[in-house]
Amino acid sequence: MKQFFAFVTKEFAHVLRDRKTLFILFGMPVVQILIFGFALTNEVKNAKLVVVDQSKDLISQQIINRIEASRYFEIEKAVMDPEQIEAAFKEGKIRLAVIFPAHFTDNLMHINRAQVQIIADASDPNTANMLSNYVSSIIQDQQVQLNEANAIPYAIVPEIRMLYNPQLKGAPNFVPGVMALVLMLVCVMMTSISIVREKELGTMEILLVSPFRPLLIIISKAVPYLFLSLINVISILLLSVFVLDLPINGSIALLFAESTLFIITNLTLGIFISIRTNSQQVAMLISLMGMMLPTVLFSGFMFPIENMPMPLQVISNIVPAKWFYIIVKSIMIKGVGFAAIWKPTLVLVGMTLLLLGLSWKNFKIRLA
Repeated sequence: MKQFFAFVTKEFAHVLRDRKTLFILFGMPVVQILIFGFALTNEVKNAKLVVVDQSKDLISQQIINRIEASRYFEIEKAVMDPEQIEAAFKEGKIRLAVIFPAHFTDNLMHINRAQVQIIADASDPNTANMLSNYVSSIIQDQQVQLNEANAIPYAIVPEIRMLYNPQLKGAPNFVPGVMALVLMLVCVMMTSISIVREKELGTMEILLVSPFRPLLIIISKAVPYLFLSLINVISILLLSVFVLDLPINGSIALLFAESTLFIITNLTLGIFISIRTNSQQVAMLISLMGMMLPTVLFSGFMFPIENMPMPLQVISNIVPAKWFYIIVKSIMIKGVGFAAIWKPTLVLVGMTLLLLGLSWKNFKIRLA
């Protein structure tokens, strides 16, 4: 029995001395509870909305004040015409537009009926449904208040229009998300074990004494996975178009080029992980678990980023899948050109160059 307790004491000592193990045991549960508690919510908050008030009368202003007082929306103050509204939707600047027609109050007072147009970005059908329902409820509350003081009931009728996805299908939302998730996991996971495998097999010495420069060795590790990942992109797009009936509204060449850029970004990330680790198991764990969770949480695919606290919104900016998800939705669903997606494209280019530079700098030409 003394020997048993001695072994138990020894194991406790090993665990307590290992900071990585302590972090996994005590730090990871705390981090996950906090992240999941703030990020995993279907409630919509701080959605950007533009109001076009062509009537500029008392009742329309009262409804606008109610919307502004709600914690669900952030009203854009800029006055927009129909073309500017459409451009704002394509660039992802707004989620919803509420348009009050001219003579809104006059129609309500004289014929007891007036319409309000609600336009939603239905590329994310769940969010579009919730936002339009929130605005409809606010309008309904205003209507009830008006009818309390009038013998003849007034009717304010919301006319809801869903852009890009009028049938509210789920494919326009999950296809870009799944595309980003699959490419992220496959590219990072496969390349993360490439260099570390050479270390474990003892063949890295042969590569280092070859005439190849270290940068060419790094790039050569990524090229096969680049072509294999491009085949994945083609298969995903073919399934989307011919099986899921999801047309590509934008340029196929631009979509393919952006997908290639995202693949290269992930390949450089995988190579950096491979250079910084010493075993295939560690590289696999980091690439699989360390990449999948941020991609699911912070890409905007499953949970709206604007719902999250500001620190998590800032963290989401370093997740490549977030920017690629924006790009794919913009090209496939909204049919925009490069002028609308230059910013996320520039972010991915910057990430690629940074990771490639870090990989080259950390690549050791001498083995211990």
